[in-house]
Amino acid sequence: MPDAVPTPSDPITAPASPIAASAPPIAKQVPHTWQRITGDVDDPWAWLRDRDDPDTVAYLAAENDYAEQWLAPHEALVETVFEEIKSRVQETDTAVPVHKGDWWYTARTVEGLDYAIHCRGASRETAESQVLLDENVEAAGHDFFSLGLLEMSADHSVAAWSSDVDGSELFTLRFRDLATGADLPDVLEGTSAWGGSAWSSDGAHFFYMMPDDQMRPFQVWRHALGTEQSEDVLVLHEPDERFYLGIDLSRSERWIMLEAASKTTSEAWLLRADQPTAEPVSVRPRTEGLEYSLDHWGDGFVVLTNLDAEDFRVMTAPEDAPADWTELLPHVPGQRIVGVEPFADHLVVHEWSQAQQRVRILRRDGSVEALDLGSEPHELELDANPEWHATTLRYGYQSFTTPASVYELDLTTGERTLLKQTPTPNVDLTRYEASREWATAPDGTLVPVDIVRRRGTTPDGTAPCLVYGYGSYEASMPPWFSVGRISMLDRGWTWALVHPRGGGELGRRWYTDGKLLAKRNTFTDTIACVEHVRDLGWAHPDRITLRGGSAGGLLVGACMTLRPDLFNAVVAEVPFVDVVTTMSDPSLPLTITEWEEWGDPRTEPFASYMLGYSPYDNAVARDYPALLITAGLNDPRVSYHEPAKWCAKLRALRTDSAPQLLRTEMGAGHGGPSGRYERWRDEAIVITFALAVTA
Repeated sequence: MPDAVPTPSDPITAPASPIAASAPPIAKQVPHTWQRITGDVDDPWAWLRDRDDPDTVAYLAAENDYAEQWLAPHEALVETVFEEIKSRVQETDTAVPVHKGDWWYTARTVEGLDYAIHCRGASRETAESQVLLDENVEAAGHDFFSLGLLEMSADHSVAAWSSDVDGSELFTLRFRDLATGADLPDVLEGTSAWGGSAWSSDGAHFFYMMPDDQMRPFQVWRHALGTEQSEDVLVLHEPDERFYLGIDLSRSERWIMLEAASKTTSEAWLLRADQPTAEPVSVRPRTEGLEYSLDHWGDGFVVLTNLDAEDFRVMTAPEDAPADWTELLPHVPGQRIVGVEPFADHLVVHEWSQAQQRVRILRRDGSVEALDLGSEPHELELDANPEWHATTLRYGYQSFTTPASVYELDLTTGERTLLKQTPTPNVDLTRYEASREWATAPDGTLVPVDIVRRRGTTPDGTAPCLVYGYGSYEASMPPWFSVGRISMLDRGWTWALVHPRGGGELGRRWYTDGKLLAKRNTFTDTIACVEHVRDLGWAHPDRITLRGGSAGGLLVGACMTLRPDLFNAVVAEVPFVDVVTTMSDPSLPLTITEWEEWGDPRTEPFASYMLGYSPYDNAVARDYPALLITAGLNDPRVSYHEPAKWCAKLRALRTDSAPQLLRTEMGAGHGGPSGRYERWRDEAIVITFALAVTA
């Protein structure tokens, strides 16, 4: 099972090196007209979409050179911040061992090495004795390395593992004989690591995902160990481009569960793990707007569904009639149930309520216990709990002021034990404090924003402040601990996390009120939060930096477009800023599946609405904040040309001399560099940029 192979907490994020050019690179403008419903559109930077054009690579390289030249005078500060981050990390560290079957699994990091080493042993004390997979060895000779799957067979004799060595998110899948440490001849190319995987009970078959040309996991395949990939069997194909496929093995290891899900609809199939060559059986045919998922719970199934329940409810079904649902936990408006985890004698319910994560434990006798973790905004996630008959529950806790911690709850006695808190050398955790505030949006909606600062900081309007946001896909953003953030707090900064509509922190309605034709709420909520933090005195009006990545990059781009006067600086990481162009092109990865999130701009009213907030389309001649933009040449999620075009257009239009940098990773994808030291240096560069441009 995947959660049986933990990874040591790695508290941050990096690549460095400065060089340069004395003036900003100016991209050529080539007349290019294309048609959309709103009329002919002039896009003189459309040529940057062609990565095979030598001018494209030359432009990206010139921007990289210019960014490095700008950073050169600040290299001492970059190095200082990098060393600060590094000094707060215990570089040689081991994750808490996890018991599964006859083994204890763990992973460790070693000072000087970029990647984790995965191990196991016959006891908790010997969990590091057998090395299963050393990512450092597999990464040798590659500038980028990402481990996808690492799944043990039922008898723990073979590990399925996959890797991506260029950031394209196309993974090569292999099978390792754990007795010898050698990989078997089976090699499966072009697989997806997203959507899951599953072993059959006998360990002779492995189910995996394949992506289509748009990187959508759209097929489930079955591989028989010892055969060629060409002999693999297609188990499930999803032709509707709005839907992603997923696969998982129940904790009981009796059922393989397959799912097709769009942003609004889902359908599930069941397959006995001991009958891997049988046909999967649909539970309930898909009905537009109906979402459900199920898992095995002893003599039946537990079902999480939005059937007559906007924020979802929990139901049960007999094993021989999985479509016959009976309510177990009712729907509570605003209390969004996001997951249920079945164990032999209890059920764990994970939910969001009042912008805070909660866990409830439902026992077979009907009693319910809620974990009370205090009022400070925090993250609460289930940790590795692979054992079906477990009598304890592991969960992870962290906050702005508490490093990632693993606790174990004894379900019999109620006793809680701290198994490990991520070591943070050279950090006095008592020096920081956090609180939650509620801003008022233009329509009167209250929006939560969490603020962390050094203890004793006075809200007198003098502190520089970094504000971070996301606000899309119903993705809720719990506060997390960051050793990099401390470098800002110790320099007198405050740091704020906004929770605008479009996320899921306050229930499904919070999400639907920030998508499609309500997307502007995400941006105006964020602006309201920034103004609230400023008005409370936690931020100097002229010293506010806004940061976000991917869809959060859209957020910061749109906010900068709406209120450039509000921000001193903006950090836009792999930003989704050319919204209308990208969402008008079904050939691009993810476009069709995203229409249920953003709308289809080939039709009204979406065309006009999306055009009204798209950062690329709304760039005009005016002063803008200092701007740091990042991109990945191999990024399959937000293509490099979106940030590149946006940068080029802003360079041509901006009427001030504030710094504007574009840093493109030429050998990586959406997540940037893969090595931990590179990630830390990248974070040091972002922090240095914010410090340097803030008076």
